[in-house]
Amino acid sequence: MRPVETVLRRVEDVLHILGCAALVVIAVLINLDILLRVLLGRALEMQFELTEFYLMPALATLSLAWVYRQGGHLALEVDLSRIFGSARDIVRRLVQALAAAFFLIVCYVSGKYCLNAFLNDDVNFGVYDWPLGWSYLPVPLGTGVLALRLMHDMTRRGAEKRPEPT
Repeated sequence: MRPVETVLRRVEDVLHILGCAALVVIAVLINLDILLRVLLGRALEMQFELTEFYLMPALATLSLAWVYRQGGHLALEVDLSRIFGSARDIVRRLVQALAAAFFLIVCYVSGKYCLNAFLNDDVNFGVYDWPLGWSYLPVPLGTGVLALRLMHDMTRRGAEKRPEPT
């Protein structure tokens, strides 16, 4: 199981870096657009569509698994040992299985949209013609990797307490 954990961590780290880079690019583009409007009276025409179609989906979904792995997600923590006693591990695994199933469904449905957009060369016509397949890609990637993380954590090794985030 160790090689699986290593590969999964690396994939999560890369996707998280891409998600964070999307945030930086959003900030740069918005500020550049503001400066161009104020100083030159011209807009950065592609900023809104690039942010809306590509950067926001990447920002919202690519870091999901990394954030879950780090324990940084928003959650209602319940002391399962008090409520379920010795069955707490079964309940934890059941919750992870339900969450994994949900995110696998999101991955599957969004993946179908993404694949169809690539196969049909779907384009959003705006200031520029934006291919939609690349726009849809972060959602199945992010939710799929999160589902893999949840399924991994259901295993014995995945159930071990992970180190605190640094």
